[in-house]
Amino acid sequence: MNIKVIGTGCEKCDALYKNVQNAIKELDIDAEIEKVEDLIDIVKLGVMTSPSLMVDGKLVISGRVAKMEELVKLFR
Repeated sequence: MNIKVIGTGCEKCDALYKNVQNAIKELDIDAEIEKVEDLIDIVKLGVMTSPSLMVDGKLVISGRVAKMEELVKLFR
Protein backbone atom coordinates (compact mmCIF):
# COMPACT_ATOMS: atom_id res chain seq x y z
CA MET A 1 0.00 0.00 0.00
CA ASN A 2 1.35 3.41 -0.97
CA ILE A 3 0.08 6.31 1.13
CA LYS A 4 0.81 9.98 0.45
CA VAL A 5 0.07 12.68 3.00
CA ILE A 6 -0.09 15.87 0.99
CA GLY A 7 0.36 19.36 2.39
CA THR A 8 2.84 22.17 2.80
CA GLY A 9 3.97 21.19 6.29
CA CYS A 10 1.33 22.97 8.36
CA GLU A 11 0.07 21.75 11.76
CA LYS A 12 -2.93 20.02 10.18
CA CYS A 13 -0.70 18.23 7.68
CA ASP A 14 1.54 17.01 10.49
CA ALA A 15 -1.50 15.85 12.48
CA LEU A 16 -2.81 13.84 9.51
CA TYR A 17 0.64 12.29 9.01
CA LYS A 18 0.79 11.20 12.67
CA ASN A 19 -2.75 9.79 12.50
CA VAL A 20 -1.80 7.79 9.39
CA GLN A 21 1.30 6.43 11.11
CA ASN A 22 -0.71 5.40 14.17
CA ALA A 23 -3.42 3.73 12.07
CA ILE A 24 -0.85 1.74 10.09
CA LYS A 25 0.87 0.72 13.31
CA GLU A 26 -2.42 -0.37 14.89
CA LEU A 27 -3.36 -2.47 11.85
CA ASP A 28 0.18 -3.87 11.57
CA ILE A 29 0.15 -3.64 7.78
CA ASP A 30 2.98 -3.06 5.35
CA ALA A 31 2.63 0.40 3.85
CA GLU A 32 4.90 3.01 2.39
CA ILE A 33 4.00 6.41 3.86
CA GLU A 34 5.25 9.45 1.99
CA LYS A 35 4.94 13.08 2.99
CA VAL A 36 4.55 15.36 -0.07
CA GLU A 37 5.34 18.96 0.90
CA ASP A 38 6.81 20.48 -2.25
CA LEU A 39 4.26 22.76 -3.94
CA ILE A 40 5.25 21.66 -7.45
CA ASP A 41 4.79 17.99 -6.52
CA ILE A 42 1.43 18.77 -4.91
CA VAL A 43 0.22 20.50 -8.08
CA LYS A 44 1.48 17.57 -10.22
CA LEU A 45 -0.71 15.27 -8.12
CA GLY A 46 -3.70 17.50 -8.90
CA VAL A 47 -4.38 18.34 -5.26
CA MET A 48 -5.79 21.79 -4.55
CA THR A 49 -6.53 21.62 -0.80
CA SER A 50 -4.48 20.47 2.13
CA PRO A 51 -4.11 18.38 4.03
CA SER A 52 -5.02 15.57 1.67
CA LEU A 53 -4.48 11.83 1.61
CA MET A 54 -3.85 9.56 -1.36
CA VAL A 55 -3.92 5.78 -1.14
CA ASP A 56 -2.47 3.87 -4.09
CA GLY A 57 -2.86 6.93 -6.33
CA LYS A 58 -6.47 7.66 -5.39
CA LEU A 59 -7.40 10.84 -3.48
CA VAL A 60 -9.45 9.66 -0.49
CA ILE A 61 -9.41 12.64 1.89
CA SER A 62 -9.07 16.30 1.00
CA GLY A 63 -9.01 19.48 3.05
CA ARG A 64 -9.29 18.01 6.53
CA VAL A 65 -7.55 15.96 9.21
CA ALA A 66 -9.01 12.47 9.43
CA LYS A 67 -9.11 10.89 12.86
CA MET A 68 -7.16 7.71 13.46
CA GLU A 69 -10.36 5.64 13.82
CA GLU A 70 -11.54 6.77 10.37
CA LEU A 71 -8.16 5.92 8.87
CA VAL A 72 -8.19 2.44 10.42
CA LYS A 73 -11.53 1.75 8.70
CA LEU A 74 -10.21 3.18 5.43
CA PHE A 75 -7.04 1.06 5.42
CA ARG A 76 -8.79 -2.22 6.26
